[in-house]
Amino acid sequence: MALIGIGIYYSRRQTTTEDYFVGGRSISPFLAGISLYATLFSTLSYIGVPGEIIQNGPVLVGIGVAAAPLIYLIVGYWIIPMIMKLPVTSAYELLEKRLGFPVRLLGSTIFVATRLLWMAVMLYTTSFVLVSVMGWDPTMSTPLAIFAGGLTAIYTVTGGLRAVVVSDVVQFFVLLIGAVFTLIFITVTMGGIGAWWPTEGVTHWQPQPFFSFDPDVRVTVVGTFIGAIIWWLCTSASDQMAIQRYLSTRDEKAARRAFLHNTIGNIVVTLVLGLVGLAVLGFYRSNPGAIPSTLSLSGKGDVFFPHYVSHFLPAGVPGLVLAGLLAAAMSSLSSGINSTITVISTDFIEPFRKGPARSNASQLKTARYLAAAISVVAIAGSQVAGAIPGNLIEVASKTVNLLICPLFGLFFLALFVKSATPFGALMGAIYSFSAALLIGYWDLLIGGDSVSFQWIAPISLAVTMVCGPLFSQLPTRGKSKAVMAAYYATGIAPIVAFVVIAR
Repeated sequence: MALIGIGIYYSRRQTTTEDYFVGGRSISPFLAGISLYATLFSTLSYIGVPGEIIQNGPVLVGIGVAAAPLIYLIVGYWIIPMIMKLPVTSAYELLEKRLGFPVRLLGSTIFVATRLLWMAVMLYTTSFVLVSVMGWDPTMSTPLAIFAGGLTAIYTVTGGLRAVVVSDVVQFFVLLIGAVFTLIFITVTMGGIGAWWPTEGVTHWQPQPFFSFDPDVRVTVVGTFIGAIIWWLCTSASDQMAIQRYLSTRDEKAARRAFLHNTIGNIVVTLVLGLVGLAVLGFYRSNPGAIPSTLSLSGKGDVFFPHYVSHFLPAGVPGLVLAGLLAAAMSSLSSGINSTITVISTDFIEPFRKGPARSNASQLKTARYLAAAISVVAIAGSQVAGAIPGNLIEVASKTVNLLICPLFGLFFLALFVKSATPFGALMGAIYSFSAALLIGYWDLLIGGDSVSFQWIAPISLAVTMVCGPLFSQLPTRGKSKAVMAAYYATGIAPIVAFVVIAR
């Protein structure tokens, strides 16, 4: 009810679409920064970080935190200054100015597909974990997804970006408190930090070397460091959810300060959840009889944090952690809904409308209908998201992260390649996505052993940065439709041939 109240409060303060979409460009850096982190942090991370520690070890989490200062410098002093110079509401307006309207639609389509998939996976994960924690029948996951999605849609539809930002900050502290309480409780009941801190090697952790060219090696130090930088670079430069937070502040300095708050929040929460993972691991190693017969620490790390919450926290306390789970899900869902309707409204509806300009009230009404529709799609998608294999971090890499480098490639061409053409942009995106898909699902598409998910981002990024400029060198401007069809067919042929020959 408090979240709905926030939405109603801010709905009464909206007079323009700029208020609804970018908060009147006057949101404080602290709110914008914490909202950005809460937006990109979801149930996948809330459960996935402890699960990764429990099942595979600390490299993926620890090195990701170590990369944060460099990420801040890259995004804060390179990406943000470029973005804040753009008088836009949708980030993809930039693509049209440089590469034409079709490329703008391509970028917007990739973003919308990414966010709908992300919201669906996140809602599925949330409902599945809540059912597990509460010990309910698995069929309850559908009503839970509808409840979480419906409640979030109400305050998002009502209050616009200001409501989303404020609710994000509230939910950020709720999820942090839930994790901190779990950590304190385990420490107290086990007799101190030393009782759960690993003083010797954990035998079921996989080897995680400094670097390896072996594609079967799941995680390396170098791969984790590079992957974290690529993810933040691509997200900050091309994802409407991030760009919308920067544009909601008053100037470049405020946007950079917002990203600093985001970075600090990222470090704090990741470290806390990493410690939760170590503490839960220590508890189950000290109490092996508490591990269900159908589970093992080496095979299902994601389930042990929820299992501990449901079976060992005192009565009434699990509700605090459950609130954290819901907070992580709803903050992500609300931001996903808001940023998606921003893109759909500005990139798919307004450019094709004919007739006189609509009033702000009419545009706001349309935006709210869109928000409700997107919520329904996300809830429906959550019912089929459980088919994706792997732990939660791998699920994110094999779904949402397949598209971040192709999307960034469009902005790379628009901002840095003077000779870039629409044909080069489209082919670069196709090749980049194909590379990401092949690596992520190599075992299914080609056969043989799977390839580590850590190779997805660097190879996909390299492909888009090479293929986009390369295809742009072809003389495509002014060509007939028949000639362009031949160009596209010839360009796509190597991908098809590779898959056919490799299989």
